[in-house]
Amino acid sequence: MQKTVGRFAPSPSGRMHMGNVFASLMAWLCSRSRGGEMVMRIEDLDTVRCTEHFAELIKSDLTWLGLDWDREMPYQHTRSDVYAEVLKGFRARGLTFDCRCTRGDLHAASAPHASDGHSVYTGTCRYASDDVKQQIALQPHCVRLIVPDETITFCDTVYGEISENLALECGDFVLQKADGSYAYQLAVVVDDIAGGVNQVVRGCDLLGSTARQIYLHRLQGAAAPEYCHVPMLVGEGGRKLSKRDLDLDLGVLRQSVRPQRIIGALAYFAGLTDKLTEMSANELLQIFDIKKLGKGDIAIDPSVILGS
Repeated sequence: MQKTVGRFAPSPSGRMHMGNVFASLMAWLCSRSRGGEMVMRIEDLDTVRCTEHFAELIKSDLTWLGLDWDREMPYQHTRSDVYAEVLKGFRARGLTFDCRCTRGDLHAASAPHASDGHSVYTGTCRYASDDVKQQIALQPHCVRLIVPDETITFCDTVYGEISENLALECGDFVLQKADGSYAYQLAVVVDDIAGGVNQVVRGCDLLGSTARQIYLHRLQGAAAPEYCHVPMLVGEGGRKLSKRDLDLDLGVLRQSVRPQRIIGALAYFAGLTDKLTEMSANELLQIFDIKKLGKGDIAIDPSVILGS
């Protein structure tokens, strides 16, 4: 039986909040409960917002919480040559095209919107004449992947069977941005393959990316991993937690709250335990059952975590 390989894939654009902690905890529990290993991968494609300082703080926070890993992968910002080689291969196979459309262009064209909020690309540059394509190549442009009119179906551990028609619900999507940087969708799949990752546990806000990533796995001749999307943690009034709002920032919590209280509170709010009890990550691992996790947003009460 193939060994489970999960991963932490934090973006070091700020200090971890409870939503980040919960997703990391679930990734760790899902892998460790099968005797699997964990890979650490820092996703810092956005070199303006992401810093080494926050990367080190995130690693420190995970260690403080008792969430360990077995090996580390190179930071994404160091792997541009790898992504370029994959993109070059796609180009050689006729799978991509240059596109000068901006977000404003897509909105002006009244493009439909996918479930994750992005505009569905309507094919403007893909079906342009040869003369126009030559003009586009000389202008700032992104590179898009041509998607088939095909429905991709997968079974998510929490949300069950999910289907998405790439052409109708997503459209040709960006692999390289106009500034030359590589898109999340390409980098994450290339890195999952390179790291041998076969289990991806993350927040349900990324559920809409999964069909695209499964297709990218297929194009590279790799089996897609098992996907497990976990519910979002929300604050008062159903508000999504954000690093920018410093929601239950670990930099603050570590000054006065024990890690066992955080783990116990998250387990209780998520329905993994029947009562609020302080416990370590390893203690939660002994009773962990992913089937107890529901699909709806998880409302948290900061006062419970803070002990106030």
